[in-house]
Amino acid sequence: MVRGLYTAYTGMINEQKRLDTISNNLANAATVGYKKENVTSQAFEEALTIKIKDSSEAYTNRPIGTMSLGVKLGEYYTDYAQGSFRETGNTYDLAIEGNGFFAVSTTDKNGNESIRYTRDGSFKMTQDGYIVDSYGNHLQGDGGDIQIPTNAQSVTIDIDGTIYADKEYIGRVKLADFEDYNYLEKAGDNYYNAVDGAIQKDSVGIIRQGCTEQSNVNVISEMVNLINITRAYEAGQKVIKTQDQLLDQTVNQVGKV
Repeated sequence: MVRGLYTAYTGMINEQKRLDTISNNLANAATVGYKKENVTSQAFEEALTIKIKDSSEAYTNRPIGTMSLGVKLGEYYTDYAQGSFRETGNTYDLAIEGNGFFAVSTTDKNGNESIRYTRDGSFKMTQDGYIVDSYGNHLQGDGGDIQIPTNAQSVTIDIDGTIYADKEYIGRVKLADFEDYNYLEKAGDNYYNAVDGAIQKDSVGIIRQGCTEQSNVNVISEMVNLINITRAYEAGQKVIKTQDQLLDQTVNQVGKV
């Protein structure tokens, strides 16, 4: 019975973590360029059960089988599948079709600069002509920060990222890609950091001007998963309640016989 309590407990903890992940996905369903997260579940390794100190068998330890110790979280992973495009008509809104990330220069509270990566292509131009994201971080080109003449009448960004202002070449948007996305970690605010071991390569993705990539969260699918998780969690609660009642009867009633 105690084993049943433990198994139900591990199942409820697992469902709670899955619920947190799905809730985060739903909260970011309207976030431009957001990639949903998932979590896997796996069973604990089975343990060999041994009968010990049994006088009926001359106190000889005897294996009586194996048992599962419940379920545990496997790993968190990010689904990098392409999201749908939404046309905005804004000159500096960009979307990547295919693999790749925009590179932006960020500065932390200590003044340390670093390059981070994002699929959020909601950019705008500052008064100085720099292209920045919603946090004011500069979009990177092949030569660093991209700056456009403030008096330009028209700005065109080709599918390969080449930028023209009034038909004059300005630069090229830098797209970064990686050999293995397992070496990317979420850094908050829809950014990714490349960790030790990340191997960068040229992106084969193309850029769509005047569009943004929406999140790849399927709200209906996530809501269905949310309902299933809630039911599984409630089932775990019922198991614990039943096991507790059995323990109560065992201790307070059977013990009196």
